[in-house]
Amino acid sequence: MRIVIIGGGASGFMAAITAAETFPDASIIILEKNKTVLNKVRISGGGRCNVTHKPSELRFFIKNYPRGEKLLRKLLHHFDSQATVNWFEKRGVSLKTEADGRMFPISDSSHTIIECMLKAAKKLNITIRTSTGVKSFTNQKDNIFNIFLENDEILHADKLLIATGGYPKLSSFEWISKHDIITPFPSLFTFNTPDNYLLPLAGVSVQDAVVKINSTKYDWRGPVLITHWGFSGPAVLKLSAWGARDLAEKDYRFSCKINWVPDLNDQQVREFLIGEKTKTPKQLITSHARFGIPARLWKAFAEQAEVTDGLIWSEASHKVLNRMTDLLTNSQFNVNGKTTFKEEFVTCGGISLSEVNPETLESLKIPGLFFAGEVLDVDGITGGFNFQNAWTTGYVAGKEIGK
Repeated sequence: MRIVIIGGGASGFMAAITAAETFPDASIIILEKNKTVLNKVRISGGGRCNVTHKPSELRFFIKNYPRGEKLLRKLLHHFDSQATVNWFEKRGVSLKTEADGRMFPISDSSHTIIECMLKAAKKLNITIRTSTGVKSFTNQKDNIFNIFLENDEILHADKLLIATGGYPKLSSFEWISKHDIITPFPSLFTFNTPDNYLLPLAGVSVQDAVVKINSTKYDWRGPVLITHWGFSGPAVLKLSAWGARDLAEKDYRFSCKINWVPDLNDQQVREFLIGEKTKTPKQLITSHARFGIPARLWKAFAEQAEVTDGLIWSEASHKVLNRMTDLLTNSQFNVNGKTTFKEEFVTCGGISLSEVNPETLESLKIPGLFFAGEVLDVDGITGGFNFQNAWTTGYVAGKEIGK
């Protein structure tokens, strides 16, 4: 049996290795259009590779997928994050868990993961062809696939797996004919706020804030980073994943609010600030930040509230304190555009999940054709969940493809 896998990324390699171990008599070929394989693994996590997220109960873990939750709920029973940890440890790669739950190789290098996958593929005699793009494929009546390469070569296969990752445009899916495609949109992007008075503070971060997209149900609590173009950080990236489709429909023009002190409401903040008039009457308002707010950010809020450098707490008017309260609990920003980083590039959309067998990931329209990874309409928030989708779907497809 010849199995051809289109796509030399995380899901493609997991599928190839699993298929080779499950069906040792099969001939397995990975086709990768780029000069190198596992490119997203190489650059993810700043070159460290966020392999997965800390194992937890399925009912909690599954809530990190804006799209594909129902499918993954079934598949994670076969290969979850603990199985991923065990899989790599079995092959000599130990993972470590960071405070936020993200898991990385102890080496802090994505090359450790790449070398592990390449070593396993070599041991199993899996053929890897790079710089090999695919134009199209057909499926004959005898269930033999003809795969037409960009160099005009034609390959034949008994089984075919598409694990090409996500595409940014609907037109990029045209070669995968006969299947319904959910229009792709970027997910995991940062917010551009060109009129933001905080832009000069690029690099300043707050570890606990709530970002909400106005006039929607979407909000997220977590670290927020001020950038040269707007806002980033886990809270913004995760929020963008949940709102990906709605924000695309808005053409990435919307308003958001940030509560920089999420454990307090505006009344509590106001009462605290009024209390400072008595507790520290002669202290300069701009000189000592409150609520754990970074000093530069606190000063920016004070300036926005029209607090002069020489103003002391006892002289602060209620108007000034009300402005400070509003800035701390209800900062409003107009978003005009997004910024997507290559290493974080994830799309929502892809092959409609109604087109695949949820138990095997085989196409319901073309027997012998399987899908794995981000080419499916499945995506997770940042933190290792998208790689877990790759490992899980790759493993399940690899287990089933040779039957």
